[in-house]
Amino acid sequence: MKRFAYLTGLLGLLALTALVIHQGAGDIAAVMAKGGWPLLLLVPLHALPLLLDAQGWRVLLTSADPEEKAGLGFLWWVATVREAVGRLLPTVGVGGELVGIRLTRLRIHDTTAVAASVVVEVMVTMFSQYLFAAMGVLMLVAALQHSGSAWIILGGLLLSLPVPVLFALSLRHTALFEKLEGAARKLFGEDHRIVTMIDGARLDAHIRALNRRRRELAKALCWQLAGLVSGTLEIWLALWLLGHPVPVWQALAIESLTQAARNVAFFVPAGLGVQEAVVMLLGQVLGMDAQVSLALALVKRAREILFGVPALLSWQWVELRRWRRGRDAGHAAP
Repeated sequence: MKRFAYLTGLLGLLALTALVIHQGAGDIAAVMAKGGWPLLLLVPLHALPLLLDAQGWRVLLTSADPEEKAGLGFLWWVATVREAVGRLLPTVGVGGELVGIRLTRLRIHDTTAVAASVVVEVMVTMFSQYLFAAMGVLMLVAALQHSGSAWIILGGLLLSLPVPVLFALSLRHTALFEKLEGAARKLFGEDHRIVTMIDGARLDAHIRALNRRRRELAKALCWQLAGLVSGTLEIWLALWLLGHPVPVWQALAIESLTQAARNVAFFVPAGLGVQEAVVMLLGQVLGMDAQVSLALALVKRAREILFGVPALLSWQWVELRRWRRGRDAGHAAP
C-alpha cells in the first residue's frame, strides 16, 4: 500500500511540474508576486474552518466526555494534526483518524468511545462534504446555465449518494466492527496485538448509541458544513490578493468541487496534481486565465504546507515527551 501511495504521489508531482512548465513558471510567479506577503494571511485564516469542525466533533464527544476534559482548544489542535497527516503524509485516507484517536486519549481514556466518535464523525463528514459539493455544483449550474459539464458533475453526485447512505446504514444496522474483529482474529490469531486492541462488539454498541442521538448528529453536521463554507474565504481572499476578484459563489464552487475531487482521488497523497488540475479547470470554466488558476492552486498548496508542517511538528513533540516519560518511568521502576 505504501509503495502504491508513493507511486501515485510521484506521478502527481510530475503532473504538477508539467502543468507549471506548460503554463510558464515565470508568468505564474508574476501573478503570485501581485499578492505579496499578504498571502500569508491565508495561514491563520485556515484556523477558522478547523475550529468549526472541531466544535462539531466536540458535540459527538459530549457523552464520552461530560466533564469536558477535551476542550475545544485541545480538539482544534488534534483536528490540525489529523488534517496535516491526511493531507501531507502518504497515509491513504485513514492515518489522520488513527492519529486523532491516539491523541484524544491524552484527555479521554475510553478508547472505544473516542473511536466511535471518530467513526461517526467520518460518516457525518461524508454527508457534509456531499452537501457542500452539491451547493457548489448548483451555483455553477445557475451561473453557467448551458454548461453541460456542470450537469454531468451533478449527475455524478446523485449517482454517488448511495455511498454515504450505505455506510450510515451499515453502521446503524450491522455489527461492522465485530465482524472486522472476527476477520482479524482468523487472520492474525487470538493473541495478536491488533486483535487485542479491537473490541468490536462494544465499538458497534457505542456507534449505534451515537447514531440514535439525531439532534447531536444534526448539530455536528451543521458545524461541519459551516466549517466547509467558511473555507470559501480562503479562495475568495487569495483571488482578490492575486488581482482577480470573484464573487463569493464562484469561490464556493471552486472550493467545494476541489475538495470533492480530492476525496475521490484519496489514493493520491496530498492530492498532488489532482487539486491543481481541478482548480485550473474550474478557473477556466469561470473565465480565469490559466496562469491565475494555477497560481491560486499553488498558493493553496503553500498554505497547506505552512499550516500543516507546524501541526506535524507539534504532534512529534508530544510523542517525544510521551516516549521520554515512559522511558523515565521504566528506569525508575527497578
